[in-house]
Amino acid sequence: METSQVTTQAPYTIKPGWISFLLGFLFILIGIWVLITPAESYLALSVIFSITFLVNGIFEIFSAASSQKSSNRGWVLAGGIFDLLLGIMLISNPLITAGILPFYVGFGLMFRSMMAIGVSFQFSGIKGWGWLLFLGIGGLIFSFMLLRNPVFAGMTIVTFTGLAFLVIGIFRLVLGFKFK
Repeated sequence: METSQVTTQAPYTIKPGWISFLLGFLFILIGIWVLITPAESYLALSVIFSITFLVNGIFEIFSAASSQKSSNRGWVLAGGIFDLLLGIMLISNPLITAGILPFYVGFGLMFRSMMAIGVSFQFSGIKGWGWLLFLGIGGLIFSFMLLRNPVFAGMTIVTFTGLAFLVIGIFRLVLGFKFK
């Protein structure tokens, strides 16, 4: 089916208008809740963070078990067991999770920023490559700020999460108007 056919038929076959409105209001309410209850929101994000390790570990273990001929099966299994145990530990100790989360985000951002800087140099012969370098350096500076002040990191995580829910909610409302 061509893209134009999907686009013209989607509003009539799916009728997502009311669903989109409902989701939009739900996301906006969650965004407001996150912004007005930062401590509770941060703990909820910590629990979600723990659950992702647990679920990822389970999937990696199943992946290793179903990949009999894979050469890196042992590493996948070891990683899955590690993530599963880490997820169990983090779920059973929410205060530890709350303390680890800013460092996880900070080091993750640092790693990705260093990758961005490296990639930017690979594009040094292309016009505009300096913007890639600038963004990589900016991310690296921001990661140092997060790691230096974990409270700032925690509040930043909560604020960005709340704003993201608001933006997604507004998007869903606009989508609902388009497909009503």
